[in-house]
Amino acid sequence: MAKKDPKELSVEEKLKNLYQLQSTLSAIDEKRALRGELPLEVRDLEDEIAGLNTRIEKIKYEIDDFQHAIAQKKGDIEEAKASLERYNKQLDMVANNREYDTLTKEIEYQTLEVELCKKKIDEAQTRIRERQDDLARNEEMLEDRYKAIEEKRAELEEIMQETRDEEEDLKEKAGELETKIETGLLRSFKRIRKGARNGLGIVYVQRDACGGCFNKIPPQRQLDIKMHKKIIVCEYCGRILIDPELAGVKIEAAEEKPKKKRVTRKKKEEGED
Repeated sequence: MAKKDPKELSVEEKLKNLYQLQSTLSAIDEKRALRGELPLEVRDLEDEIAGLNTRIEKIKYEIDDFQHAIAQKKGDIEEAKASLERYNKQLDMVANNREYDTLTKEIEYQTLEVELCKKKIDEAQTRIRERQDDLARNEEMLEDRYKAIEEKRAELEEIMQETRDEEEDLKEKAGELETKIETGLLRSFKRIRKGARNGLGIVYVQRDACGGCFNKIPPQRQLDIKMHKKIIVCEYCGRILIDPELAGVKIEAAEEKPKKKRVTRKKKEEGED
């Protein structure tokens, strides 16, 4: 049998297919809701781990940079000491005061250079100790986050394993139903569903009101919905509206407005007369 073109379906058939699709998608939403906040928690931990790894790499780079600076300053100290030794030997062989003053100034400069290098080395070593403390803290945090994400992933995998087969079946059913709905209507339905807080794109009338936003629906509009002559949407929330009977929903008798109070009051007044 040739597959019927979705555009050729009656409004009643289109609404039935839409409601079946909604029921299937809602069932998928329920399966996903079982995972709770776990996927978000895992994603947050992944982001935090990536941030910690970047921070640790930066700290290690800074430590290497300070160590390189220390090695350079130690080399400068050795050069300054060699110059001091040479200048001190030359000082014993000066021929005049001018040479003596020049050598004395060089000795003073090289002595200051040694002291300055030693100060820079001390500062760099202090910074290395600080950064090593930061490194230890961040590595400890990273280890904790790895443990946490391992637990969260295991918990998430367990939940997903329980619902995976059912969810795949529902997805397959939803895909088949979508082929029975014309493109424009399906696009509108998905847009409505995406904007709805509870994911409902089509709802049935409950207690004379929209089943999505619960705003009252005028009697004439309710009659139009029951006639199934055209696709009708809620004027308040924009959801597609369907007759409960067409949706296969049984309305409880309790939904009928009771008139018992008025009768009781009337009997009470007759008793007083």
